Amino acid sequence: MATKIEQELIEKLRILPPEQQQAVLEIVERMVQPASKMTILEKISERSKQVPDEVWERVPTDGAEQHDHYLYGAPKK
Repeated sequence: MATKIEQELIEKLRILPPEQQQAVLEIVERMVQPASKMTILEKISERSKQVPDEVWERVPTDGAEQHDHYLYGAPKK
């Protein structure tokens, strides 16, 4: 028999659109998995794969050279 919390979760999940249900599922899956043995670089790599291409296209390619401009608004060199 489902607990009150389980019933509430199911009711709330049913009213969410599919893409939000998927997001909730991913959160729950991360919560039930054992602690990751991935290095920080592996974690960054995995997260960066989730970023859409159109977002990467907006990232400046001269960020290291022009960091003062992007961080503080200084004129580009």
